[in-house]
Amino acid sequence: MVTVLLPGPLRAETGGEGRLTVAATGTLRAVLDELATAWPRLARRIRDERGELRRYVNVYVDGEDCRHVGGLDAAVADGTEVQVLPSVAGG
Repeated sequence: MVTVLLPGPLRAETGGEGRLTVAATGTLRAVLDELATAWPRLARRIRDERGELRRYVNVYVDGEDCRHVGGLDAAVADGTEVQVLPSVAGG
């Protein structure tokens, strides 16, 4: 099982849940595909229509920015923690 952690702004898409558990392992893509099946609105906030990560969304696999460890092909094993954080802009 993989744990997916979500911040407050994304919890509206999961009925308020901030900690999701998915069975998919192997790659980050597989985890996000399973999320898309269970929570399609959440998936649209994370990936674009081509299935790529939205540029304003940061995803960490066990604390490492996924873009530095393989992107959507980043290895995800049983027990991995994935954290999804949309960028915050201010002014």
